Amino acid sequence: MNREMLMLVDAISREKNVERDVVFGAVESALAQATKKLYQGDVDIRVAVNRDTGHYETFRRWHVVPDEAGLQLPDQEILLFEAKDQISDIEVDEYIEETIESLPIGRIGAMTAKQVILQKIRDAEREMLLNDFMSRGEKIFVGTIKRLDKGDLIVESGRVEGRLRRSEMIPKENFRVGDQVRALILKVDLTLRGAPIVLSRSAPGFMTELFRNEVPEISHGLLEIKSCARDPGSRAKIAVLSHDKRVDPIGTCVGVRGTRVNGVTNELAGERVDIVLWSEDPAQFVIGALAPANVSSIVVDEERHAMDVVVDEVNLAVAIGRSGQNVRLAAELTGWKINILDAAESAQKQASEADISRRLFMEKLDVDEEIADLLIAEGFASLEQVAYVPLEEMLEIESFDEDMVGELRTRAKDALLTQEIANEETKGNVALELRDIEGLGPDVISQLADHGICTLDDLADLAVDELTDITGQSTDSAKSLIMKARAHWFTNEAAAHAC
Repeated sequence: MNREMLMLVDAISREKNVERDVVFGAVESALAQATKKLYQGDVDIRVAVNRDTGHYETFRRWHVVPDEAGLQLPDQEILLFEAKDQISDIEVDEYIEETIESLPIGRIGAMTAKQVILQKIRDAEREMLLNDFMSRGEKIFVGTIKRLDKGDLIVESGRVEGRLRRSEMIPKENFRVGDQVRALILKVDLTLRGAPIVLSRSAPGFMTELFRNEVPEISHGLLEIKSCARDPGSRAKIAVLSHDKRVDPIGTCVGVRGTRVNGVTNELAGERVDIVLWSEDPAQFVIGALAPANVSSIVVDEERHAMDVVVDEVNLAVAIGRSGQNVRLAAELTGWKINILDAAESAQKQASEADISRRLFMEKLDVDEEIADLLIAEGFASLEQVAYVPLEEMLEIESFDEDMVGELRTRAKDALLTQEIANEETKGNVALELRDIEGLGPDVISQLADHGICTLDDLADLAVDELTDITGQSTDSAKSLIMKARAHWFTNEAAAHAC
C-alpha cells in the first residue's frame, strides 16, 4: 500500500505538473480529515507521510495557551501549566502531540480522499498560474467575459480569472458573455474562490494606466502623471508634469488631432478628460484645475488647507460645473478644499473678516479703529503676525515708528500668552474619553476646545462639514472621528435592548 501511494503521488505530480510535496500535503490532509471523523469533538489531527518510504504516522495535538486565557477550544487546546507537567520547557503557542493509531488508507472513503486531493491540486495549480501572471508586473488585465457570478463579471485571461464587480464598472455600461474587457488590477484576494484578481474600471488608476499605454513619453520618464480625479463615465481631470523642457505635457497627452486622449475616452465610454498642467505653486495648480473657468483672484488659507477662488458671474456656473462636478474634481485632483465665490460674496467675506480682525486688534492691542484699519490694509490678520513678523516689515508701514512697532509687538505677545493660558485651562475641561479617541491629536483637541466641544457627545453631535470647518481636516477624516465619537451610542443602545 505504501508503494502504491508513492506511485500515485508521482503519477499525479507528473500529470498535474505540481511539486510532489503539494501532492503529499493533499494526501496528509485527506488522511487527517478522515481520522477526525472517528472522534466526537473538534480535535486537531496531523498526519506525516514519509516522502521516501510512503510510511505515515498520525498525531493528535493540543495548542498550548496561556493559563489566564482559559480554554476556548477544549478539544484542541491545553493550558500552559498542564503542558509543563508533560514537557518542562514548552512555551505558549507550541504544540503537544500524542501518537495515535493511523487509519488504514484502504478505509478512507474513496470520494472524500479524491475530492480533497484534487482540490489541493487545483489550489496549487491556481496559485502557480497566479504567481506566474503577477510576476509579469502587468497593471491592466485584458480578458474575455466568461460568466456572471452574483452580479460580478468573471473575466478570463488565459487560464487566470479576474472579478469585476458592478461597483467597479463605469455607470450605464453593459457587457455580455464573450465581450473583451480591459480593467485595472486593484488587488489579489486569495479568499475569493476561482477569480482572486479584483478588477476596476472606475478607479482613477485605470485612467492613469490607459494614458501610460497611449503616451510612450510617460513610460520613458519624460512625462509624469501627478494625480487623477474621476467621475466615472462622465468627466475626469489628470495633472501632468514634464521632466523635459522640450516636451509639452498637455499637447503630448492629447496627441495629433486628439488621437491619444481619444484612445482613452473611447475605452471609458466617452468620459471627457481635462488635462491640467501640474504646478508646485498650489494656487496656480488650483487655477489650472478649475479650467475651463477663468479665475479673477484666489486667497490661500494654509492653516485650513483651503482656497477661496473668486470668479465673475460669467464664469461662476462653469467653475462650479453641473451638480458641482468641476469644483469637486478640481478639489480631488489638487487635494485642496476649494470655495467658489463671486465678486459680491468675496467682498462680503473680506469685509466680515476685516471686521473680525478690526475688533480683535482694537480689543487685544488697545488701539483705535484707524490703527487697526492700517494693520488690516497692510495684510495683518492675526496677533501672531503682529507679534512675530520681521521688525523691518512693520517699520515700512507709513506713520509707524520704532517705538510704536515695539509697543504693538509687546501687546500682541502679551495677548497671545494670556490666550494660551486660557486655552490650557479650557483643554483641561476636555473629557478624558475625548482625549482617548485614536486620531485626535493635541492640536485638534485644542481647536475643538476653542469651540466648546469637550465631550464625546459634543463631537458626536457635529455634522461632517462643521468639523471640517473647525479643524480643516479632510471629509473622510472628519467622518471617521465622528463615527468613533458616536460608537458609544450604539453600544449603550445594544445594552438597553439586551436588558
